Amino acid sequence: MAIALALNAKAYYGTAGSTATTEVENIRDITLNLNKDEADVTTRGANGWKLTVGTLKNGSIDSSIVWDDEDAFFTAIKNAYFNDTPIAMLFLDKENGQGLDADFSVTNFTRNENLPEALTADITLKPTYSTRYPAWTEGS
Repeated sequence: MAIALALNAKAYYGTAGSTATTEVENIRDITLNLNKDEADVTTRGANGWKLTVGTLKNGSIDSSIVWDDEDAFFTAIKNAYFNDTPIAMLFLDKENGQGLDADFSVTNFTRNENLPEALTADITLKPTYSTRYPAWTEGS
């Protein structure tokens, strides 16, 4: 059994419309949220049970980054948020691993100013309308 350690996970960014290839170093804890909408398919023959099928997939990323205006990734995220432009992102469980590849819209860019800490930004990314659809990729 191979256990995946979070410290070996990889995040990449790049230009929307292509797979991200530049590794992100200025990123902290990452949460990859995956779920599906549901459709009720209950029938009278279901013996009193409610039946459900999954429909549209939803994905989002929640993370935080250090507020560093000289960092290229920070600048890319900030610009994507303020200019309403997509950014390519790839989130893998390890180098050449598996994960979500998509063009994302930055829907949250919240600055945190905790007195004893460095400034950080909480970010939320969601797949967006683009020339390529979100995909679960599996590397080597």
